[in-house]
Amino acid sequence: MQNRYYDYNTYLRGLFGCRVQKITVDAGLTCPNRDGSVSTGGCIYCNARGSGTGAHARGLSITEQLTTGKKALARRYRAEKFIAYFQAFSNTYAPVERLKALYEEALAVADVVGLAIGTRPDCVPAPVLDLLEGYARDRLIWIEYGLQSARDATLARINRGHDAACFFRAVAATRNRGVRICAHVILGLPGESRADMHFTARRLSAAGIDGVKLHALYVVKGTRLEALHQAGEFRCLGQQEYAELACDFLERLPPAVVVQRLTGDPHPGEWAAPAWCRDKAGTLNMIRAELERRDSWQGKRVGPE
Repeated sequence: MQNRYYDYNTYLRGLFGCRVQKITVDAGLTCPNRDGSVSTGGCIYCNARGSGTGAHARGLSITEQLTTGKKALARRYRAEKFIAYFQAFSNTYAPVERLKALYEEALAVADVVGLAIGTRPDCVPAPVLDLLEGYARDRLIWIEYGLQSARDATLARINRGHDAACFFRAVAATRNRGVRICAHVILGLPGESRADMHFTARRLSAAGIDGVKLHALYVVKGTRLEALHQAGEFRCLGQQEYAELACDFLERLPPAVVVQRLTGDPHPGEWAAPAWCRDKAGTLNMIRAELERRDSWQGKRVGPE
């Protein structure tokens, strides 16, 4: 197991025998936690762009975004195949016919071998899952559900707009359809202890997910989290502190779970704190060094504690 955990590049190379890269696309969708269906404020760490690139607002089609991305990633990484990553906001939150048109536009681009669809667990009605199941018969389809924490008190504190049970229901509804399930988790959420983060890892370990994305909570400009941070009501994790928590999390994940991300990538110009979040390579090196120091690996602590 490279790096003592099952990393995403190893997984993709095992499937396709070559370098595969994700291309982020912006489909111009929204979120029920912003449009009034659930709330209008969104999660406390999310800004008005919803982690998107703004490409849709600039008038770029899905095809144009993918074509541009392919050229850049082929040049930088020598990638030969690509996954269209629908990232901004909630990418199953639209009428199924609109989603079908978006997904099929992406899949029609040469060398796009699959989709990764970021969404919320309260935005996956059966017709959408049926649509994805159809694509999964001959394409790689990942759905990425934002959980962030398995503690309901934390989800309420960050204005997530759903509880943990909603996430686990979505996972159960998605399983056995050929669609791969990735959970998004944030470490260092307001009010969370190390024991709370361990609890989330153990709950995910038992849920039957296929992948996970981890990152530290960082402060984005123009968010309610920024106001809390400026008022001294929220403290960001330190870099070494995060590395240790990420290792704790990995130890509690089954070895077959694909680790798609171990640190986030704040958009330049939007990020406010902490400074170390811009040092992705340094953070990954710290995580690897901590696993070595512990002589530990993904799955070492799976099971009751």
